[in-house]
Amino acid sequence: MPLWLLAELTYRCPLQCPYCSNPLDFAEQGKELSTEQWFKVMAEAREMGAAQLGFSGGEPLVRQDLAELIGEGRRLGYYTNLITSGIGLTEQKIADFKRAGLDHIQISFQASDEQVNNLLAGSKKAFAQKLEMARAVKAHGYPMVLNFVTHRHNIDKIDRIIELCIALEADFVELATCQFYGWAHLNRAGLLPTRAQLERAERITNEYRDKLQAAGNPCKLIFVTPDYYEERPKGCMNGWGSIFLTVTPDGTALPCHGARQLPVQFPNVREHSMQHIWYDSFGFNRFRGYDWMPEPCRSCDEKEKDFGGCRCQAFMLTGDASNADPVCAKSADHGIILAAREEAETASQTIDQMTFRNDRNSRLIARG
Repeated sequence: MPLWLLAELTYRCPLQCPYCSNPLDFAEQGKELSTEQWFKVMAEAREMGAAQLGFSGGEPLVRQDLAELIGEGRRLGYYTNLITSGIGLTEQKIADFKRAGLDHIQISFQASDEQVNNLLAGSKKAFAQKLEMARAVKAHGYPMVLNFVTHRHNIDKIDRIIELCIALEADFVELATCQFYGWAHLNRAGLLPTRAQLERAERITNEYRDKLQAAGNPCKLIFVTPDYYEERPKGCMNGWGSIFLTVTPDGTALPCHGARQLPVQFPNVREHSMQHIWYDSFGFNRFRGYDWMPEPCRSCDEKEKDFGGCRCQAFMLTGDASNADPVCAKSADHGIILAAREEAETASQTIDQMTFRNDRNSRLIARG
């Protein structure tokens, strides 16, 4: 059953992060679902057993009905969380969301210093706003959950990032090394850190964990490494169509938030019930189980652990979503990953040379 429903309310966003996971052609996507249509999606998924409801985007705060959606989620019995950049958030909205029943707010940062943060975000005021809202979230009684996407341009300042989190009295910090989907895949040459950078960052993170524990500080540091430095793929989404269901702004239903790029026909909530989408649609059944697997996955003794890896990554790197994830050392295409690691050692692309996620660039990409 779908346990986690991710409601991608909109692709609109005031920021321009070059590592955004949204599709490259987001500006050409269809009309957003209405409030009533989202209510229907939420109710049907809840009836099927979904327990956690995430609101994301784009930037979900641009939706004027966000408090209504949160309130309906609470009424239906969901645990609700808001995934936001903090841009557009105010003390009044935090109070409104609290009254509506929101359980959790995660605020993302681009860097630990104002200049790099604002350069990556494409906004001169982003950093100050994020700091103010992080403090406000804490003041309103929410656990402070911060997310830093780390990459070759900020990972060497991992100590400053952690110090900022400690100063803000964060409860949970996700130090998520960039995952290469959407715009991040397009900008991989400017984002993928070297192995040495990663190893140093992980060592420093572990040192801070020890210091925090010794000091009795409850702050939890979660360090997420990129697939590109692994020899086995992750069990993506705990298996295709297993527990996770994304609904995009125009109502397309996906088994993971990157699947829209695949040459697979996915159903839309405007036309089908969630019951049909989850159990009967071709898109959600396409990579369930093991029968679809070619070799080496089909006979691999690890297939029940990693499910052949990420279908989106296999498609992006090999052109065939049914291939073994090239991250796996058993894959015939593992050389693609090895080549990317080598390229990272000599990469010189600066932040301003990357393709930023905005409407103009999205339309140019969509039109070829």
